[in-house]
Amino acid sequence: MNNVKIHGTAIVDEGCCIGDGSTVWHWTHICGGASIGKESSFGQNVYVGNDVTIGDNVKVQNNVSIYDGVVLEDGVFCGPSMVFTNVYNPRAAVPRKSEYRKTIVRKGATLGANCTIVCGVTIGCYAFIGAGAVVKEDVRDYALMVGVPARQVGWMSQFGERLDLPLQGEAECVCPHSGINYVLKNDFVTADQH
Repeated sequence: MNNVKIHGTAIVDEGCCIGDGSTVWHWTHICGGASIGKESSFGQNVYVGNDVTIGDNVKVQNNVSIYDGVVLEDGVFCGPSMVFTNVYNPRAAVPRKSEYRKTIVRKGATLGANCTIVCGVTIGCYAFIGAGAVVKEDVRDYALMVGVPARQVGWMSQFGERLDLPLQGEAECVCPHSGINYVLKNDFVTADQH
């Protein structure tokens, strides 16, 4: 762990792996089995469980708990107070630790403030989950999701801007910020980066 900044109030258990250049802020707890990539940041009051894998350049804002079974790929953004679950039907009196469901958040996805990700889903690359949304099903790459339960209302670019594409059909558009061409075909968007 070279050049890792850990605030004095944080608890980082022995055995965890934290990549170079990462930052752990006030009152955060990272468990010993966690694996964290380079240049990642964990805000105030964050919890990272044992069976958690986090990539490079991940930003986790204040008051987020990342429970066992969660995988965050490179460049994921977790907004303030967003929620992961790991048991689908919890009961205090019924032990269900053997029933944890894996949740995968693919490269570059954004999880907005106060959204909830119900366990067992995969959030696609560069998807954008709006603030307060509740995600109960898999989300396609580049999808913009809002509401309770979350529904798709559009597509987002890698730059984080809404794309001028219909939800269905065939179409193309170019992101004015990056010059990347996005192609909608068969209800999926791909980025043509030549």
